[in-house]
Amino acid sequence: MSFGALMGEKRRSTTSSSSQVHMPKDIDWQMLDKSRFFFLGAALFSGVSTALYPIVVLKTRQQVSPTRVSCANISLAIARFEGLRGFYKGFGTSLLGTIPARALYMTALEITKSSVGQATVRLGLSDTTALAVSNGAAGLTSAVAAQVVWTPIDVVSQRLMVQGDLSLNKHLPGVMNSCRYTSGFDAFRKILYTDGPRGFYRGFGISILTYAPSNAVWWASYSLAHKSIWSPVKRSYTHKEDAGGSMVVQALSAATASGCSALVTMPVDTIKTRLQVLDAEENGRRRAMTVMQSVKSLMREGGLGACYRGLGPRWVSMSMSATTMITTYEFLKRLATKKQL
Repeated sequence: MSFGALMGEKRRSTTSSSSQVHMPKDIDWQMLDKSRFFFLGAALFSGVSTALYPIVVLKTRQQVSPTRVSCANISLAIARFEGLRGFYKGFGTSLLGTIPARALYMTALEITKSSVGQATVRLGLSDTTALAVSNGAAGLTSAVAAQVVWTPIDVVSQRLMVQGDLSLNKHLPGVMNSCRYTSGFDAFRKILYTDGPRGFYRGFGISILTYAPSNAVWWASYSLAHKSIWSPVKRSYTHKEDAGGSMVVQALSAATASGCSALVTMPVDTIKTRLQVLDAEENGRRRAMTVMQSVKSLMREGGLGACYRGLGPRWVSMSMSATTMITTYEFLKRLATKKQL
């Protein structure tokens, strides 16, 4: 029996009003048409990535800037000197990586959620605990799986994002911008030549430390927020599930889960971005920065406050991305559900 079926059976046995009021149905891995799931997922998430990409560019430029610069000033500078294309530098590379990374992410997410969920229900845990544990474990494993593909794409796309940033010409002593590329392929070739294959996995360890706990907390928080918000709302709907109401609850739950995650993980994300984009220079030789060099550089530039450069656009990006992702994701699962015979 699938996790969704087990949870449904448990609800029926623990509440007498389930025939009148319905929670949104759980759709797990066994219930999905995989080809439809991945095809529609690639299309829907590509659209989301296109809409949110300029915010990611602003966040990245703030994080690598040696001084504090507002989003408005960065936007005006990009518009003036680079035009609309400046807001989409590295987008092609990012989009190519998004499709396989998302496929890995969704596969690991659904398989882990289903398998861990079945185990927690059989152990007799409450609905709330079972959902939190299964979602948290799914978030952890999916983040690790996706980073195997996403880190090299992140390294290349972020270097393209900051290309042309005039503020980086005024870098601090000992730190240099290594972004002088004509295209994603040119960046790939030059990184491979100068740093070897390891160059594509700069910041991989710290990416795992950033995204794995963040995803685990986000998915666990989302499940709890969704349950707590839906509980009073569901009383307004009888006899059938209201799709519009469900999507509003999903969006509110996603935004709630995103705020704390962005705030807690911001310093680590800033260090990760700098490791992937900037180089250290000693005795005229360029080499990859270390975590300690990145931290010391940030402390010289502005202390703890420098670690939070880009918090505004990252907060907005995470909230918007999470809201659109979860509503798109749940909508996608309903579209890809196998037809019952």
